[in-house]
Amino acid sequence: MPITVGDIVDLGAGLYAWLPPKRGWGLANCGLLVSRRGALWIDAPYDPLLAGQFLAESTKRLPAGVSVDRVIVTHANGDHFWGAGVLPDAEIIATREAREHIHYDPTPRQQHALVTGSDPETPLGAYLTRHFGAFDWSATEQGLPTTYFTGELELTLGEHTVQVTSLPPAHTTGDLIVHLPERRTVFSGDVIFASTPRQPGDHPVHWAGPLSNVIDACERVLATGAEVIVPGHGPLLDPAGVREHIGYLAHVRDRAHALHAAGVPALEAARRVIRERRHPALGLPERLVVTIGSEYRHLDGSELPGVLQVMADVAAVAHETGTACTGEPA
Repeated sequence: MPITVGDIVDLGAGLYAWLPPKRGWGLANCGLLVSRRGALWIDAPYDPLLAGQFLAESTKRLPAGVSVDRVIVTHANGDHFWGAGVLPDAEIIATREAREHIHYDPTPRQQHALVTGSDPETPLGAYLTRHFGAFDWSATEQGLPTTYFTGELELTLGEHTVQVTSLPPAHTTGDLIVHLPERRTVFSGDVIFASTPRQPGDHPVHWAGPLSNVIDACERVLATGAEVIVPGHGPLLDPAGVREHIGYLAHVRDRAHALHAAGVPALEAARRVIRERRHPALGLPERLVVTIGSEYRHLDGSELPGVLQVMADVAAVAHETGTACTGEPA
């Protein structure tokens, strides 16, 4: 079933957030900032179809003669980056460290070939088809940022100040947050995956870590004084929602550390945490395979496996726990 653009939320004074209509892999939030002198995106959707839909919605909100000419990429995962190709002349801004994750992930065409060419009778093939089959990267070239920075970057867009801050490795190597001080709003990227009682989200998936760095990144978001937080995925949050998310991250970290100390292998540790059902409303619990695996690597110094092996483990656990088809906890 084709995926369509969800809600475009007006945050005031030319700032908008696009919130996809459902949860799941690849459905990331994006931002639009508009002034009479220009416009920018904060992240780009996953594939050209979604990005084209977001561009059409953005264009409706632009003054005459203004185009979207910048994209700030909160991190290099494709669901926040690959759709930037619909803006071929735009400046694409990312951290220098993001280059490392760009080379870790498959290219868009490699991922398209993997999804469409996998055997749907296997757990991995079924999982990829279920969660990524609606996206189309068959004609998507691997884009690269045009501007890299380290530390802090401050931009001015008309009357808006845009403060961009790079982070130590957390969700990926190369994360950043975007603070709009006049709007008291932060776009956090995937250091925050949001969930509320009315709008449950998914379990986060963290490729780099350690989780202490993810928690520190959330604390940096709170330290801005922002009242509205646009997470990488899920509904808008207030500071209390971020604090609740920190509690989730601390719980996963503490369980991973306890199981590691007890000599439990990483994959079995993820299975055990899933079975504990501490957060039953969250979807995609199999993503704990990635996050707990990342935490274990910081504890024991093991090497990062290839993304295909990681996803094979994710799919196997989803198959075992009955979440492969629904994306919901069993």
